[in-house]
Amino acid sequence: MKIIAIISSPRGKNSNTLKLVNAALDGVAAAGAETEIIDVAKLKIKYCTACNVCHKTGVCPIKDTYNEVLEKLLSADGIIWSSPNYMINVTAQLKTLFDRSPRVTHEQLFDGKYGFSLTTAGSRDVNFVLDVMNGFMKMCGGKFTGGVGCTMAQGPLGMEAAIGKSYEMGRDLVEAIREKRKYPEQEALHQAWREGFRHVIIANKEEWPHNVDHWIAKGWL
Repeated sequence: MKIIAIISSPRGKNSNTLKLVNAALDGVAAAGAETEIIDVAKLKIKYCTACNVCHKTGVCPIKDTYNEVLEKLLSADGIIWSSPNYMINVTAQLKTLFDRSPRVTHEQLFDGKYGFSLTTAGSRDVNFVLDVMNGFMKMCGGKFTGGVGCTMAQGPLGMEAAIGKSYEMGRDLVEAIREKRKYPEQEALHQAWREGFRHVIIANKEEWPHNVDHWIAKGWL
């Protein structure tokens, strides 16, 4: 089993969010899974140009490291998303990765994968950022097990508690994957999304052949 953690803070090793990620991966490793960190802040991932080529061919034509990152994410069993709160949102580096992933959404490529999210903030605004990351996971067909947020206003004890919770969430993520844990509410939302987006796929069947072929192979068309 392979769990990948995405970190997106430009502060590198000085990132407070990284402390939560490291604790979560310690929990993953303790539960017997393999781990890997991908630091998107150190990669050259360009902006999406809305060219729609990925819907036609299944490959983004932009020459950078995005396709390599996507390949790793698709081969993983679980994904830990992380970002500090920058202006009540995820960092620009992580948002760029999200924006480059319309095919992942259209084809629900995280179907069968599990994940959770981690964030830190100077103020108390952590839930919105967690919802952005978990929402992306859900929008792409995956399931999320929760999230951990810590504000610097909580002081050292708050960070200590968040580190402990991150560790436990790492262990729990591995168990969720092993037992193929059900999340009926999320699964209902996936089904409702597919029922609605099915009409979009049909309407664009000539322009988006790769999307269409994927939907047919999954039995959604």
